[in-house]
Amino acid sequence: MKNNYEIIVVGAGHAGCEAALASARLGKRTLLLTMGFEQIAHMPCNPSIGGTGKGQLVKEVDALGGEMGALIDKAFIQSRMLNRSKGPAVWSPRAQADKEKYHAEMRKALEGQERLDLCEGEVIRLLYDGRPDGRRVAGVLLRSGEECRAAVTILATGTYLGSKVFVSDRVYESGPAGFAASTALAKSLKEDGFELRRFKTGTPARVFAGSLDYEKMTEQRGDENPVPFSYINDEVNNCNVSCWLTYTSPDVHKLVFDNLGKTAPYGGHTTGVGTRYCLSIEDKVSRFPDRERHQLFLEPEGLHTDEVYVQGMSTSLPEELQERAYRLVPGMERAEFSRYAYSIEYDCLDPLTLTPALAYKGVGGLFCAGQINGTSGYEEAAAQGLMAGINAARELDGLPPFLLDRSEAYIGVLIDDLVTKGTEEPYRIMTSRAEFRLVLRQDNADLRLTEKGYEIGLASRGRYERCLAKKQAAEAEIARLRETKVTAEAANKLLLAVGSAPVKESVSLSYLLTRPEIDYAALAEIDENRPDTGKAPILRSAAEQAEIEIKYAGYIEKQRQQIAKFGKLEHQTLPEDLDYAALEGLRLEARQKLAQIRPVSLGQAARISGVSPADISVLMVHLGRVKNH
Repeated sequence: MKNNYEIIVVGAGHAGCEAALASARLGKRTLLLTMGFEQIAHMPCNPSIGGTGKGQLVKEVDALGGEMGALIDKAFIQSRMLNRSKGPAVWSPRAQADKEKYHAEMRKALEGQERLDLCEGEVIRLLYDGRPDGRRVAGVLLRSGEECRAAVTILATGTYLGSKVFVSDRVYESGPAGFAASTALAKSLKEDGFELRRFKTGTPARVFAGSLDYEKMTEQRGDENPVPFSYINDEVNNCNVSCWLTYTSPDVHKLVFDNLGKTAPYGGHTTGVGTRYCLSIEDKVSRFPDRERHQLFLEPEGLHTDEVYVQGMSTSLPEELQERAYRLVPGMERAEFSRYAYSIEYDCLDPLTLTPALAYKGVGGLFCAGQINGTSGYEEAAAQGLMAGINAARELDGLPPFLLDRSEAYIGVLIDDLVTKGTEEPYRIMTSRAEFRLVLRQDNADLRLTEKGYEIGLASRGRYERCLAKKQAAEAEIARLRETKVTAEAANKLLLAVGSAPVKESVSLSYLLTRPEIDYAALAEIDENRPDTGKAPILRSAAEQAEIEIKYAGYIEKQRQQIAKFGKLEHQTLPEDLDYAALEGLRLEARQKLAQIRPVSLGQAARISGVSPADISVLMVHLGRVKNH
């Protein structure tokens, strides 16, 4: 194996793949190490990409020049835009994936990427150089005894680090889906002084499609004309494989409740902290005893397999009890099992030990991305991997880190939450976490981020020019709708037809569009000069932007004013070497928290738990004094 690398990425899950591709595309000789090629972009849990909040992350990764969006467009078997009945701030794309095809497409992308080598090898230890100014990672040691050296290493170990699988009282070292655990690396990190903690997650059983009775379930179809995840795709395949909805029952709940002590957590076998947003069936029946049923979604795992994922019924019950419980579900009475459910615990870092660039504090040359940082989900991992890969490359070039704040992207919300607030459980992105979500929509991620991706050298020129064309077309359409007037007679014909109040004089098309009952499509019968969006996908996207910007103009303007106010604190940077202990007026807790997290701005400092508005005032006074001197 060659050793003339600039960046080494450990782990080829969703974080590692994006990190390696980003660093290689930014010109760095990169080595991506995985314990097995089968683990590349593997989906050990849901066979899906996107979802509420998560879909926004995928669109942002794509807008910056990442890979996940383009690949799921090739590999989905069903795609839907969630929350269409609500406002555009929470519209979120989600696709069922052919998990083997997604894996294959990612492997193809990695193997075809210039300056990127993909190799099998188990990392058992980080290597350090002996710099007098502190430790710096200089590469990794493999189980084979080979040393691989590079200026920067990115840890993207997923749920494999020190991982153990639990089925009832049976506990054994293993990664997800039967892959090997990274036990030696976990041990050596602890020996090297890294403080690790235990998180846990779980996965449900897989059953064979031919053993299910779909007549007792409700069919869930995807969109007939799905919206692509990638902004460089005008259209995607029309594959639309059905998922199926069913429910647990009181009989299921009784069986699980009566056997709680035989599950891993309630039997006292696990110590890790699980997520509150993806509960096991034992947690559901224990925490919500009055609920008569819980939703279950039966999700096919691909076009060339008969396996079906039973979303909503993860468990660590013994296999025999799993079979009994699942077969009490309507439509699953004769279910045949291909894989049983299990819980899994793994080691991860406290994200408060990271900078906003995802560099590890106090140890040079080390970045971390994905579930090692305390997150859950493929999408959160991919977003962190992309940012870690970008910032590792920029560090080598002597450039400042590439950061996104909370007003610019869900990626900014994700990373800021992690490094500022930390997390006591596996972190999951949600639209409710983004205070500026009306401007951070899934439809405009390219308008927000592609220019930034182009400027740092990751987004291609073709992508950038496409984004500019969309922006110009949207601005032109907004102007046209505002300038085009129609008579009261023509307007009222449309308004009365949809039950909206009539007008007394001529009005602009943009005015009509502000009515809740009127959408862009409804204007077609009185809008003679509208662009032919059917022939130009860019014009379709531009029309969608125009409709949203006009219909929600008041709310969007209010949010932009909030962003401007937010930016005043965000742009007041704090010195990296500021001695908080010496600042008079700061409370003891604030000094300790500020010294631990070392915020990069007043805005970040204000979001730290334990730092009060009075403490922020002290910091502002200090910055004023420094500026005046």
